[in-house]
Amino acid sequence: MNRFIFVTIASLGILIGLASCGNEAYYGYTVRNGIAVYNTPDRPADQISMIGFTTEPIDTVKVGVIGLGMRGYSAVERFTYIEGVEITALCDIVPERVERTQNILVRHGLSPAAGYDGEDAWKELCERDDIDLVYIVTDWKMHTPMAVYAMEHGKHVAIEVPAATSIAECWQLVNTAEKTRRHCMMLENCVYDFFELTTLNMAQHGLFGEVIHAEGAYIHNLDPYWKNYYEGWRYEFNKNHRGDVYPTHGLGPACQVLNIHRGDKMNTLVSMDTKAFNGLKVAEQFGETEYANGDHTITLIQTEKGKIIEIQHNVVTPRPYNRMYQVEGTEGFANKYPNEGYSIRTEGCKTDEHKALDDLTGSASDGEAYLSTEARDALMEQYKHPIIRDIEEKAKQVGGHGGMDFIMDYRLIYCLNNGLPLDQDVYDAAEWSCLGELTRVSIENGNIPVVMPDFTRGDWNKLDGYKHAIAE
Repeated sequence: MNRFIFVTIASLGILIGLASCGNEAYYGYTVRNGIAVYNTPDRPADQISMIGFTTEPIDTVKVGVIGLGMRGYSAVERFTYIEGVEITALCDIVPERVERTQNILVRHGLSPAAGYDGEDAWKELCERDDIDLVYIVTDWKMHTPMAVYAMEHGKHVAIEVPAATSIAECWQLVNTAEKTRRHCMMLENCVYDFFELTTLNMAQHGLFGEVIHAEGAYIHNLDPYWKNYYEGWRYEFNKNHRGDVYPTHGLGPACQVLNIHRGDKMNTLVSMDTKAFNGLKVAEQFGETEYANGDHTITLIQTEKGKIIEIQHNVVTPRPYNRMYQVEGTEGFANKYPNEGYSIRTEGCKTDEHKALDDLTGSASDGEAYLSTEARDALMEQYKHPIIRDIEEKAKQVGGHGGMDFIMDYRLIYCLNNGLPLDQDVYDAAEWSCLGELTRVSIENGNIPVVMPDFTRGDWNKLDGYKHAIAE
């Protein structure tokens, strides 16, 4: 009898182990005819799609912030300028950071928040019953575990970029949000930059015709900053991971202008990189000799509707900062870096609808040249996004990457206050973060195409175009 019990328990342990090991495979891929095909599992019966998800309005959003380094500290400062929000709790692994951030609240005449510090103190914060939103600003590897734990304890979550570092983590976020019915928003700030918002508004008014191609990039030499990250976590991640590990700044604006999972979806990507020429020099700074990430990574993505996205990543070569944003349409073109400009086919254009195009100085009617500076500025003023018109002055005053960080936080609280869908949902978080693993798989298998998972499980065309929700 005892032997039977022992064998049964041992067998059960093996089954549990296999289930655990099989989780990666369940969300993983198989190579078929030279193409890596990722699995999209069926939605469990106890989960409901989060497309267009809303909750009851929250008059005052009570926020707990985890991670009080540079980004978290700045976020708390920004929240003090937003109505309808209260900082309830603060947490960091370093006690001094908690105290320093408390001083922001005191300086603004606000009550101090509950303070937590230490390795696992973030769990206590998530377990509080007086928090609506957990705002996560830690190293990448903790984003998903913290977000999942917070949602499981009834909290909405906002997570710094990237929201996840693997496909399995992406599915964790999706499944937990669907099961708990909690918002899960990634804090992608670049979709709130003034040029990106205004260009999106132009596209939504048909100024570029049919948008067929978008480009995005994160090209930023981090050589002066590697040792500023707590215990070198960002260097460690790049040292150990190949592929585009930081894609969301470029991908987010591109996905919005192409209506990804609002009428179109990303289907297949191909990625390639250079060798780690300068990456190995970064490793030398840390007394090491290996570095996985290539110096420059380029990824091409094709959508269901036959459109193309190009994304680039480079954090190690000495070149000017470039957070590329390009939009190409059948009737026009927009470009952010290195110079902001628009090119519009004006022949046959109804200038009473697009008054700024009356001034065509320095512009060709077939769109082969940029609009003049005067025409560009007039066009941007005419098509200034309504959110910018509403909050531009205050955003520039408060700041945060020129104001886009403030707009991001303002919109998050605005939507929660008014019970509206958030500007970014959990599927955005998964879709924009998943390139980290997918690009690695493409590169390490000889740059093969990778068929991407559909995190919406077939709901990608339930909405007709990307929209910012506005209260009536």
